[in-house]
Amino acid sequence: TSSKLVFRSVCDSFILLSKGSLWLLIVVFFIVLPAMFGVSLGVSGVYIQVLVRILQWATVRIQRGRQEQPGDLLLCLAGIIEHTGGSMEEEMEQLRLSRRPEAGDFSLSDAIYFCQKGLESIVEDQVTQRFSSEELASWNLLTRTNQNFQYISLRLTIFWVLGVFVRYGVLLPLRVALAVIGLSWLVLGTTVVGFLPESSVKNWLSELVHLTCYRICARGLSATIHYHNKENRPQKGGICVANHTTPIDVVILANDGCYAMVGQIHRGLMGVIQRSMVRSCPHIWFERSEMKDRHAVTSRLRAHVSARTKLPILIFPEGTCVNNTSVLMFKKGSFEVRGTIHPVAIKYDPRFGDAFWNSTKYSMVSYLLRMMTSWAIVVNVWYLPPMTIQ
Repeated sequence: TSSKLVFRSVCDSFILLSKGSLWLLIVVFFIVLPAMFGVSLGVSGVYIQVLVRILQWATVRIQRGRQEQPGDLLLCLAGIIEHTGGSMEEEMEQLRLSRRPEAGDFSLSDAIYFCQKGLESIVEDQVTQRFSSEELASWNLLTRTNQNFQYISLRLTIFWVLGVFVRYGVLLPLRVALAVIGLSWLVLGTTVVGFLPESSVKNWLSELVHLTCYRICARGLSATIHYHNKENRPQKGGICVANHTTPIDVVILANDGCYAMVGQIHRGLMGVIQRSMVRSCPHIWFERSEMKDRHAVTSRLRAHVSARTKLPILIFPEGTCVNNTSVLMFKKGSFEVRGTIHPVAIKYDPRFGDAFWNSTKYSMVSYLLRMMTSWAIVVNVWYLPPMTIQ
C-alpha cells in the first residue's frame, strides 16, 4: 500500500511538472521569442477586435438600461455638480426676479450664490481634475468605472463576472510570468554586458538586451502600440520629451527604440533594476538632493548630449503623471541643454484600461496589479518633427 501511494505521488508530480513545462514552452515559443524578434502572430489584433465588439454591445445594453432605470440612479451617474447652463448674470437676474420688490437690488443672501460658485470652481478645478482618473461615458466592464452600470441588466452582470474570471484567472498569471521573464532578462543581461570593455559590441549588446526586455514586458501588458511618423524617431545625441501618464511610458517608447533614461534613484526592486541597467548603458540616475541643484543635472545632460554616439535621452518634462486628457506646462530644465529636441505625443485608449498612475492613491505594486488585470493597453505614439532652440 505504501509503495502504491509513493508511486501515485510520483506520477502526480510528473504530470504536474509536464503540464508546467508544456505551459512554459508555449509561453516561450509563442510569446517570448516572437516578442524578442519584434514579430507579431496577429493574436493581439484579433483579441482587440473581439474586445471592441463586446464593449460596443455593453454600451448598447447600458443605453437601454438607462431608459428603464429610475431618475435617482441617472442623477447618481451624472456627476458631482449639476450645471443648469447660462451665464452668472442670467442666474443673478433670475434670483432678483424671485425676490419680493421691497427687498431691493441687493440682499445678503446674494453672497451665498457667489460662495456656491466659488466652491464649485475649487471642486472642478481644471488642473486638479488632471490628477484623477478619467471617467468614461460608458462602462468598459472594469470595476474602476461606475459600478452601478453592472446591475443594469442580468446579461451585463454575467459578462462582467466572466470578464473577472478571464482577467484574473487567465490573463494575470500569463502577464506576471512574462513580466518576470522580461525583468529577469534585463537584470541578468545588463549585468553580464556590464563586464565587457567599452566598445561598439558592448553598445550593440546593451541595446539588444534593453530592446528585447521591453518588448517582452509590452507583451506582458497585452500592449497594442501604433507608431506614427516613424521617420521622426529620436536620433542619437538628441533629447526625447514626451507627456507622462504612467511609468509604463518607458516600456511603450523603448519598445520601438533604445533610450538613455533620466530619473531618481530608487530603493528595493527598482534600485536593483537601475543599478544593473547603468552598468551597460549610461543612464542618468540622481539623488533627490542633487535634483535640487538644477545646474548639476543640466551639466550631466549636456555632457551626454555632446557625445553624438550615445543614445537619445528620454525625459518627461511635466515632472509628474497626468491622466492623459491634457498636458501640463513643461519644466524648462531639459530645454536648457540646447540639444536637438524630439517631441513625442502618447495617447492611451481608456476603453481597454486606465493607464494613469495616481501615485498618491496607489502604490507601484497595486498599480501594476490594476494594469495587469485590465483588458489591454492600446496606445498611439506620434513622433513629431525635431526642433532646436531658435
